[in-house]
Amino acid sequence: MKHERERTGAYPWLLGPAVAAVTVLAWELLVRVTQLPAFILPAPGAVWRRLVLALQDGTLLRHGLVTLQEVVLGLAMGVVAAGLLGYWLARSPRWERLLAPFVVASQSVPIVAIAPLLVIWFGPGLLSKTLICALIVFFPILINTIIGLHSVPQELRDLMRSLQASRAQTFRLLELPAALPVFLGGLRIGATLSVIGAVVGELVGADRGLGFLINVGRGQYDTALVFVAVFALVALALTLYGLVSLAERRWLWWQQRTNPSSFLYGES
Repeated sequence: MKHERERTGAYPWLLGPAVAAVTVLAWELLVRVTQLPAFILPAPGAVWRRLVLALQDGTLLRHGLVTLQEVVLGLAMGVVAAGLLGYWLARSPRWERLLAPFVVASQSVPIVAIAPLLVIWFGPGLLSKTLICALIVFFPILINTIIGLHSVPQELRDLMRSLQASRAQTFRLLELPAALPVFLGGLRIGATLSVIGAVVGELVGADRGLGFLINVGRGQYDTALVFVAVFALVALALTLYGLVSLAERRWLWWQQRTNPSSFLYGES
């Protein structure tokens, strides 16, 4: 373990806080040197005070929970739809060749262009934001599901067939474990994209949520409030990304390889 620390650094966990501290110091220095007005670039202290105020009056929590609900529901809807369709397409090569051009072509339309239509059709409430999140999550999950299922070696499929395994057994014992690493990789991307989808929908039309809070701050020239909402979105995206990474470590424990240095240095 000692030699491992020598290669990676004794305290790698200090890197993130150190970068954050340097960024805040550079930000403060920029404000002091340029003397920009607060409605253009507020100082870190002003953003911190606005954050404390938003926490005290419940504004940040109230709007943050709305965005979180949209993100979770949209992510769940997109994952389920993409996973089911991806499994069907991976098992049906003819349909995959037929539908693949249409799926790819659908991604050429920016979500920003679709969001106003969904808000008009389904209203400015929860449903339209959930659909926007689901649409932006759908494609990466679908592609990774198909790729993961295609990565299953044909020899293993033949083995399961020779053992007279049912389709459910083949999925549970072979296809799911083989496709799960690639699927979770797509889920990490989708988890962060779902936050973008929720914000896009809220910016188009909403009366609550972190995107709505950004619109309020912009309209009132309260730039510190805009920074607070943006930082809250970053924290939400990082949390979702971390949860998926945690799930990877828990579910893909069988992929963990023993550290070669343990054999060289006699450490476990």
